[in-house]
Amino acid sequence: MKDVADLGLIIDSNVPIIVLETHDEKRALELLTQVAVKKQLGYFCWSITEGINRLGFGDALNLPPEPESPSDVLKTIKTKNQAALFALCDFHPYLAGNPEHVRLLKDIALNYDRLQHTLVLISHQLDIPAELQHYCAKFSMTLPNDAQLMAIVRDEVSEWSKDNAKARVKTDHTTLKKLIKNLRGLSQQDARRLARGVIRDDGAITEDDLPEVNKAKFELIDMEGVLSFEYDTARFSAVGGLNKLKDWVKQREDIFLNTQSQDVDRPKGVMLLGIQGGGKSLAAKSIAGLWGVPLLRLDMAALYNKFIGETEKNLKKSLQQAELMSPCVLWIDEIEKGLATSDSDDGTSRRILGTMLTWMAEREANVFIVATSNDVSQLPPELMRKGRMDEIFFVDLPKPPVREEIFAIHLKKRNFDPQRFDLSVLAEQAEGFSGAEIEQAVVAALYSSSAQRQPLSTEHIAEQIDNTYPLSVVMAENIHQLRDWAADRTVLAD
Repeated sequence: MKDVADLGLIIDSNVPIIVLETHDEKRALELLTQVAVKKQLGYFCWSITEGINRLGFGDALNLPPEPESPSDVLKTIKTKNQAALFALCDFHPYLAGNPEHVRLLKDIALNYDRLQHTLVLISHQLDIPAELQHYCAKFSMTLPNDAQLMAIVRDEVSEWSKDNAKARVKTDHTTLKKLIKNLRGLSQQDARRLARGVIRDDGAITEDDLPEVNKAKFELIDMEGVLSFEYDTARFSAVGGLNKLKDWVKQREDIFLNTQSQDVDRPKGVMLLGIQGGGKSLAAKSIAGLWGVPLLRLDMAALYNKFIGETEKNLKKSLQQAELMSPCVLWIDEIEKGLATSDSDDGTSRRILGTMLTWMAEREANVFIVATSNDVSQLPPELMRKGRMDEIFFVDLPKPPVREEIFAIHLKKRNFDPQRFDLSVLAEQAEGFSGAEIEQAVVAALYSSSAQRQPLSTEHIAEQIDNTYPLSVVMAENIHQLRDWAADRTVLAD
């Protein structure tokens, strides 16, 4: 009923044109029907395939039965004297580059005092010409709340039960609550579609269904590849070391997931600085995996667009999408590549930084940011101060015990028993190696042992370590400088 009341207030404010962007056209038309009935307004709906039809009160327009062109329907509305509500479906193609349609809409708007017509433009996306914006008001339908989502799921459960000899859908209260949480941000139509798919698949709602729901939800609100959905979020067992970071994240899990808690501020995010290949990206995936929430990756390279103004638009859409997916983790990889301010890009980077900082400070949605960076010197100071992020962690090269753990992880991953290898010797020999370089040593050793037709051994891996110059040697000066900067400014992740 809130949508009915809010839309009624806009109509009462004498706005000639209402812009309603939605994929749920059916619900939009039902909403307009309720408003028309409540206000006793004439109500007509037009589409290019069906022409104009009377859906509520009001006299017929005496138009031919064939579908009317956009020009014909606008000319007819312009000449009709009885106040009415007109829904124009998918009108967006007829606005761009068509001065006649724009002028007809403007004529109707200019004559509002005499005609009292309200036009509602309904489409998935509408770019209103500048000359019409003064006469328009935007309206957004509210998304279903948890109680409404639960009612949708129960409806689908009931329908499945009827079709399956009154069998009961298998689930538990905790999983059902998680499903409702993951359906937030969707329209009623989309939420019903996903709930139906989960239930009709096997007559059960289980934990295994939730990642598929999140993936399908992301695809429904995808923003043209600027954000990507990371489907396989690693568990913390897949990360060697980083024990202080792990403890920090675990301490905040209950507060982050308990959206009803008002006593403690929800965690905002962390900055992970460190050496390439040290495990920053895997840690970002693991945070989402530990909390059981979607992980979205913001591609800073895809964010920038050669057309002026499109970069900022891409960022705003991406942040809106993250809010719709909440609760979630937003992973901004190599953030310095997108937020490093420069005077050579017409101020785009500064506007991007301003937009990001404002959103970080004002967002209400439960979106936890994990920003990773390899080059702290390029980061603006505004981003680094406390309040933007909860903490700044430094991910250094792994110590010997952690290197042993990383060797064991990558050997297990490839179906080898770590106990068959002398991990302490390998860890000592791999001094200065990052986690990624350790993994590549195992991979290279596999190729070597396969070529020699021998089982993988400690010696094969040791040989590859000897043949590798790690980044800590190749970029020793840069790494030393990064460590010096982080010594008194960050918290060690391990």
